[in-house]
Amino acid sequence: MKVIKTLSIFMPLFLFLKCVHAEQITDRYAPEQSTQHFESSALDLPKRQLDAKSDSWLLATANAYATNAGAEVLSKGGHAVDAMVAVQTVLGLVEPQSSGLGGGAFALLWDQSKKSLHSFDGRETAPIRSDETLFLDDSGKPLPFFEAVVGGRSVGTPGTPKLLWELHQRYGKLPWHDLLKYAEELATNGFIVSPRLSQMLESDAQRLAKDPEAAALFYPNGMALNPGTKLRNPDYAKTLNLLAEHGGDFFYTKDFAQSIVEKVNSHANTGLLSITDFARYTIIERDPICSEIFGFNLCGMGPPSSGAVAINQTLSIAEFSGLTQSAPESVDAWHIISEASRLAFADRAVYLADPAFVPYPEGLLNRDYLLTRAKLVNRKKAMTQANPGQPPGTKLSYIEGNDFAQPSTTHFVIRDQNHNLLSMTSTIENAFGSRVMVNGFLLNNELTDFSFTSRKDGALIANRVEPGKRPRSSMAPTIVFKQGKPVLAIGSPGGSRIINYVANGIIRHLVWGQTLSHSLNAPHRAKRFDTLDLELSSDASGLIQHFETLGHRVNTRDLNSGLHAIAIEGERATAAVDLRREGSARGAQTTNISSQ
Repeated sequence: MKVIKTLSIFMPLFLFLKCVHAEQITDRYAPEQSTQHFESSALDLPKRQLDAKSDSWLLATANAYATNAGAEVLSKGGHAVDAMVAVQTVLGLVEPQSSGLGGGAFALLWDQSKKSLHSFDGRETAPIRSDETLFLDDSGKPLPFFEAVVGGRSVGTPGTPKLLWELHQRYGKLPWHDLLKYAEELATNGFIVSPRLSQMLESDAQRLAKDPEAAALFYPNGMALNPGTKLRNPDYAKTLNLLAEHGGDFFYTKDFAQSIVEKVNSHANTGLLSITDFARYTIIERDPICSEIFGFNLCGMGPPSSGAVAINQTLSIAEFSGLTQSAPESVDAWHIISEASRLAFADRAVYLADPAFVPYPEGLLNRDYLLTRAKLVNRKKAMTQANPGQPPGTKLSYIEGNDFAQPSTTHFVIRDQNHNLLSMTSTIENAFGSRVMVNGFLLNNELTDFSFTSRKDGALIANRVEPGKRPRSSMAPTIVFKQGKPVLAIGSPGGSRIINYVANGIIRHLVWGQTLSHSLNAPHRAKRFDTLDLELSSDASGLIQHFETLGHRVNTRDLNSGLHAIAIEGERATAAVDLRREGSARGAQTTNISSQ
């Protein structure tokens, strides 16, 4: 099937919307635990490689099983998209809390032969029977978060299977059915449950074990699987066998989708998916969002993702505020980055949503507009309040209020032997998604990325629920160019803090010249709203008093990114992973820097 391409949608002169700027409810929930807390060398897990170098193919994914599958595909001459299919289907098996066939994804692909960049939207869609009351109770009040999440109500039409299929139809070199065999064989023969997965199963037992299929798979005898257990998933193997035989579009036919619709609609927390939603689902190729910053061209995914816009705004405002005049890693430097991020999040809250419903104001990345925003950054004092700006070509009325995004996501980067480059972020939203399992995989709770309310005091919220709409995301697969050549592919899970994590990694590696591994693993600082978060159990926490002196309200917490990146210098490339999770890197003729 041909991938559908949409034209850019320009913002009209006047947008007669009132929008709401505030923290999202899902921003308040903790991300997945960090792998480093649970690492064990005593189990029969595949070996992790933390860094790799190669002048040919290279990849880094969130799990060694997936990395090894992708490496085998690439070693056979497969395209980066071929490896993507193998990697994603394995991740859906061994990292079920984060992504899978029941979720959605964004992919950014550099086509080396054509010297062209493409971005693909495989985001989930709201059912055509949904409306703005989806997450309201009988009295019109927003549901408590997990009452909205768990069950069929939160499930959107999955996009990942069609994204894999359509990109393979367009770019793939190896047979489709061969690419699914890695996950199918692991599902049939079993894989070793990691300490991380075991811990997460134990932590979520109260919700996940309520689903009979999930309970039978993950909680035999009523207990979460122990680390080191060999887990087989025959239902997932059967699903992959069907997709291998009939193609990825089989997922969207009545023969397959009916079981998903019935499971969602029969849940006590009833959902609204229909066969029509599956039949209507499309992958959209969108124009990448690119900006010239610090001498580089930063490109990423546009709306419905807020990732590229917010990252590019953050970095532009930081550049215009004199970041390079401050010493790397200094309090002054992080103060500037934090203030720039806060201004970007203020704009994100009111302007960014599905562009088919809320036109994207391209003026958000206008140089003069960002210079004006940078003037709001006081290098001696944190701003007491960050308000959205008014980019050129727009006129909006603003009102403060509660606008009702979640961190259980995955990211991987792949470069093939021909130097095609892919950066992809994939998700089922909250850890274990909706906690609804069918055909061996979990379904997303992506609809809770929408605002729970549609308006307040007459003010419309751009990211409100509407039929067929794609919820706003923070996923930010990114490729950075220098003089027309890619120099960095990067991305991360982590909810709306993805924007901070990716921006931090880019600054550390490209602006401050730190090694790729250090750039991904150095302590995080993240400011989105009123509070500056400093990473717990790191030297960042020792800076609390310095930031408080500047007027920041400071909090220390676990900042669990999952950054994976490939940096390119000439023909040589380096891949690195974030130690906070369980990622692994490999490459052809690899010089392995470190392993675990």
